Amino acid sequence: MGRLEGKTALITGSARGTGAATAHIFAAEGARVVVSDILDERGEGVAKELGDAAIYQHLDVSCDADWTRAVATTLARFGSLNVLVNNAAVLLMKSLPDTELAEFERVVAVNQTGTFLGMKAAVEPMKAAGGGSIVNVASIDGMRSQNSLVAYCASKWAVRGMTRVAALELGRYGIRVNSVCPEAGGPEMVAAYLPDGVDMELAMARQMPALGPQKSRSIADRVDDVAKTILFLATDDAASCTGSDLVVDGGNTAGVLRRELPRA
Repeated sequence: MGRLEGKTALITGSARGTGAATAHIFAAEGARVVVSDILDERGEGVAKELGDAAIYQHLDVSCDADWTRAVATTLARFGSLNVLVNNAAVLLMKSLPDTELAEFERVVAVNQTGTFLGMKAAVEPMKAAGGGSIVNVASIDGMRSQNSLVAYCASKWAVRGMTRVAALELGRYGIRVNSVCPEAGGPEMVAAYLPDGVDMELAMARQMPALGPQKSRSIADRVDDVAKTILFLATDDAASCTGSDLVVDGGNTAGVLRRELPRA
């Protein structure tokens, strides 16, 4: 029997990237999956690939009414909501003085407000189910800083803070809340900021300086690592985990590897 047998999971931003990989792994582990996104055609395609145990639901995570509809659809179709994965996100790469207020607010609306609305919408159905697991996808950019990411970093640091608050408030209902902080995300988010002709696989491999074998693995392989980490937190194997950050970054946040200094 799969580790998510009998459970229903709603995964945001699951038309592609980490969300789609998570949907496939969840379905393979026996979950009923609600694929949700604003990319309707691609989202419907993912749900079709998963078969009868999955449905697609349009969901703009920044819209409270969309969350109400998504949860109602989930309960009507599957009868419960046991797992929520807040994965939907947008990326903006601009220096602080060049970032317009509207651009900053859009990133916050999706990455931060969307996570807040999702957790809020999940509380009552998870209480009714006797508990559940909420996994918020943050980022290593929510653990450190980087130039050109003022909006993105702000939103992902906030996700980690909200995760802790929710864990403290919801634990008495058996609802666990954790965050995952990956280095590897959806490559399509980054592609728009790379010069023409740059090999995406090579560019992303260069972001893995500490763990040698990671350089030869594909982006899809590393995204699957993130999905498997989300899976762990969603299952009863993580029954003692709440209010935590699980970092999946190949050592990127471990420290600085200085080539000029002695090392093994």
